[in-house]
Amino acid sequence: MEQDKKRQEPERNTNPCPLYRKCGGCQLQNMSYPRQLHWKQERVEKLLGNFHTVSPIIGMENPYHYRNKVQAAFALDRSRKIISGVYQASTHRVVPVESCMIEDKTADRIVLTIRKLMKDFRMEPYNEDTGRGLVRHVLVKRGFASGQVMVVLVTASPILPAKNNFVKALRKVHPEITTILQNVNNRATSMVLGEAEKVLYGPGYIEETLCGCVFRISAKSFYQINPIQTEVLYQKAIEMAGLTGKETVIDAYCGTGTIGLIASKQAGNVIGVELNRDAVRDAIVNAKNNKIKNAYFYCADAGEFMSAMADEGETADVVLMDPPRAGSDEKFLTSLAALAPRRVVYISCNPETQQRDLEFLVRAGYRVEAIQPVDMFPHTNHVETVVQLERSLK
Repeated sequence: MEQDKKRQEPERNTNPCPLYRKCGGCQLQNMSYPRQLHWKQERVEKLLGNFHTVSPIIGMENPYHYRNKVQAAFALDRSRKIISGVYQASTHRVVPVESCMIEDKTADRIVLTIRKLMKDFRMEPYNEDTGRGLVRHVLVKRGFASGQVMVVLVTASPILPAKNNFVKALRKVHPEITTILQNVNNRATSMVLGEAEKVLYGPGYIEETLCGCVFRISAKSFYQINPIQTEVLYQKAIEMAGLTGKETVIDAYCGTGTIGLIASKQAGNVIGVELNRDAVRDAIVNAKNNKIKNAYFYCADAGEFMSAMADEGETADVVLMDPPRAGSDEKFLTSLAALAPRRVVYISCNPETQQRDLEFLVRAGYRVEAIQPVDMFPHTNHVETVVQLERSLK
């Protein structure tokens, strides 16, 4: 039956994005969306299928314009006309983009307006080779639920000529913009944002609602790119956690506290641990704004924090972990095994490193109970997986 279904699905995308080969951002553009999901399912099954049966991947009903964050680079073409777009894969050559099939449409329109205003205000794009020019990047973040829009102008110099008039002109075309910031990046670096920033208009942040909680998003804070699928992913993770309202939950790699705060509604208490001090500050603000009193956040290494808990005879019922693409290191996993929570929910954006980490946890006495892939980034080769592990009783 499955084979028949696969044969009925169109294998190729007959109308791919015209920039597909130049840009390199959407590696699976040549496949139809059902075929992309099949490809990702097979990949997860190949990597993780030995641990447990892999549930069918959860795709998007409308897999377009899902990115709530748009980052545009600027340059001059050969005729010295200002262009904006994305860097070609593995280069710093700007591919001109008018609209992108996976980016938020409002954000794309704002970038085009800024490009036009740069010409009107005689602002030149920054040239990495000569060190001349002003505008390096523009970052736009939009809250899909709140409708709030942030624009960040990344400049090579702190001096932004006629900034008040520029802000006024931009807001005249786009009254939906709720805050505008200038970020100064004067270093020779591939990093988009610099250290210094100042608010040119509005509060300097936007807010967004996810799974019933409101989160503050600043220019530098991490927030999931695809809010629609993030809700699907987090709800699945909290379902796997099996919370009854009594559990002590550790949110390792907690960032700004997103999943921990959502879980706090069904847990006894939540302990969030994160090394980034700014993210911890945001997490505390987010807890306060949502009137959540059973979530506590600490700026610390999550592995060391859990080791200290284990040494003091403390324990946790559930550990939620969402590490970066590199996965967890052995030190963290050893600390997790020493703390010995009865359940671990492991969210991953890289099934290769997750496979390695699951092997460690299985050797340490855990068994995999469920594996759920979620398509967070349609048309790209990325896939997110959430895995439920239970401690084997000896």
